[in-house]
Amino acid sequence: MNHPKVAIVGATGAVGVEMLLCLEQRNFPLGKLKLLASSRSAGKHMTFRGEELTVEELTHDSFQDVDIALFSAGGGISKEYAPSAAAAGAVVIDNSSAFRMDADVPLVVPEINPQAAKNRPRNIIANPNCTTIISLMALAPLHEAFGLKSVIASSYQAVSGSGAQGIIELEEQVKAIATGQPFTPKVYPRQIAFNVIPQVDVFTDNGYTKEELKMLHEGRKIMGLEDLKVSCTCVRVPVYRSHSVSITAQFEKPVDADAARAAYAGKPGILVVDDPSNKIFPVPLDTTGKDDCLVGRIRRNIVLDNALDLWVVGDQVRKGAALNAVQIAEIL
Repeated sequence: MNHPKVAIVGATGAVGVEMLLCLEQRNFPLGKLKLLASSRSAGKHMTFRGEELTVEELTHDSFQDVDIALFSAGGGISKEYAPSAAAAGAVVIDNSSAFRMDADVPLVVPEINPQAAKNRPRNIIANPNCTTIISLMALAPLHEAFGLKSVIASSYQAVSGSGAQGIIELEEQVKAIATGQPFTPKVYPRQIAFNVIPQVDVFTDNGYTKEELKMLHEGRKIMGLEDLKVSCTCVRVPVYRSHSVSITAQFEKPVDADAARAAYAGKPGILVVDDPSNKIFPVPLDTTGKDDCLVGRIRRNIVLDNALDLWVVGDQVRKGAALNAVQIAEIL
C-alpha cells in the first residue's frame, strides 16, 4: 500500500486529535488525509504538517478512494459507518468496542500479535481497550519467557478516559471545593476530586463491570490463551491522563524479578523503570504524551508460586488508543 489515503472518523475528538498528531510525528507516508466528524464539527479547521484541513461531515459516501479509515467516534458510529467504509475498499481500524470480540475481526496490538492484522475477512481491525493494551504491553514479554497462567489486576484510570467531560468535571470539582462552593457530580456517580471511584463502565450480572471483563476476554483473544484466568478491578482516579495498573501475574515456569527485567530487554514499546530504593518507579506524569509504557515495582509475589507483582503505566489516549491504531496502519 504505497502512500495510502487515510480518513480519521471522529477527527475533532480527543483520540482523533491524537491520531492526527501521531501521523505527523511518525512521518506516516500519506497520500491524502480526510478528516470526518459529525455535522456539528463539520467546517472546523485543523492543522496537519503546516497545512490547514477542513473537517467534513461523515456520511456513508465519505470513503470513496480511502485506503485506511481510522475510527474513533464511539461504538454506535462504528457500527453504522464502518461497514460502509469497508465496502468502499477501506481497511477500517476501529477504536471502539463494537467489533472487538467478533470472531472474524482481528484484535491487534502491533508489538504482540501483528500477524493477526493480515487476516481481516470483513476489512475491519479492532483496537483493544486502553487498559488491556497497557497491561498486555507489560505481560506479553513475560508470557513469552515464562508462560502466563493467570492475572489479578487493579487499574487506576485517568479521567480523560471519560473524554473531555471527565477532565472538566475534575477541574470544576477541585475549584468548587477550594472555594467552598456546592457542586453536583454529572459524569461520575460520586465526587471524583480528592476521591477514587471503584466503577469504570456499567456493572454486569456477575458483579464485574464491562471494563473489567474486557481485560479477560480481550486478553485471551490477543494473546491466544483461551484458558487465561483474569480477575480485574477498575478504579477511576483524579488524574488527568495516563492509566496505571497493579498486576499480579502467575506463570507456568519459575520466575524472579531479575529474570523478569531481563525478559523486557529489547522489547519495543515497554521500558523498565524500577529502582524503588531510589524512589524510581513509573507514575502517570512520566508517560503522558509519550509512546512507551513503563513497568516497575517488579517483585516476586509472596503468596502464589511462580508469580510476580508489577506496576505498569501508559498514556491511554496515546498507546491505549491513537498510537496503537496508527501502528496498525503502519503494518498495513
